[in-house]
Amino acid sequence: MKTFAPILIVVVALAAIPLMVHSNVLLNFLVVALMIALAGQGWNILGGYGGQYSFGHAAFFGTGAYVTAVLQVRYGINAWIAFMLGILGGALVGAVIGALSFRSGLRGSYFALVTLAFAEVLRIVASVAPITGAGVGTLVKLDLSFAALQFESRAAFYWVILTLVAIALVITHVLERSRFGAWLIAIRENEDAAMALGVDTTAVKLGAMVISAAMTAAAGCFYTQYFLFVDSGIAYGTWMSIEALLTPIIGGIGTLFGPLLGALTVRMLGEIARSVTGDAPGLDLVVFGCVLILVVWFMPRGLAGAVADLARHLRRPKHVSATREMSRG
Repeated sequence: MKTFAPILIVVVALAAIPLMVHSNVLLNFLVVALMIALAGQGWNILGGYGGQYSFGHAAFFGTGAYVTAVLQVRYGINAWIAFMLGILGGALVGAVIGALSFRSGLRGSYFALVTLAFAEVLRIVASVAPITGAGVGTLVKLDLSFAALQFESRAAFYWVILTLVAIALVITHVLERSRFGAWLIAIRENEDAAMALGVDTTAVKLGAMVISAAMTAAAGCFYTQYFLFVDSGIAYGTWMSIEALLTPIIGGIGTLFGPLLGALTVRMLGEIARSVTGDAPGLDLVVFGCVLILVVWFMPRGLAGAVADLARHLRRPKHVSATREMSRG
């Protein structure tokens, strides 16, 4: 249980925020940031630990969002059940894309482009299919009740998405210390060598794809319940694919808390930029691009890596640091 202590501390600290702060603006900011962090954690499983960079995680986010909305609106299924089925739907899409990609031997940029293509195909289908509301989108009926997974208070939504993030953190932590996680990292470092050692690389990558897709789909399901509306441009838009990969890279790719740290940082910088210059089109992408360049240049291990290096430096005995400085001189 001691190994879960950092997760517990972070989650408890975040859970206490609505008890001290009652600003809906701040809570909305945190809700959206945690939703992005959840999607980023999903990308981190596949891209950070497995080295399989995806440009199309919007495919899973959108599937989760649409399945949750359509099941409620068109078939009258309970929101909680629709939420679970949305996660399952995203995982299924991930399994299909993964099976087609990995069994074909696609790697690197080829895999990234294929995931982007799948997301775009799903966006086009959703924009014309009657069951999704085509270009109009799908509007979920307002029903402020626990049974409908709708709440009057933003704090309740905050605790729901925080719970999902906490589950994702626990899953990632367990994966880090499992044999499956070791295989996944071995594939990231050298897939051919891992294969030579007897690792079933296709099965491992496919498993990571399913876990990654399910986490990202959970973020999409939450999006539907929070905003009560979804359309193809939002659900399958490139914005989600960009933020899902951007947050772990900035926060610390292949680290436990990287996506969470990156999501909070990216959303904060985006809000600051918008408050200073207004809602200029594409401004957030400019800010994200600049931050990405700075992080890659000065902090290749992301913010989490920089924090870890700082903590290691502070724990180092002073006489050791002085000796090293003298030796350098």
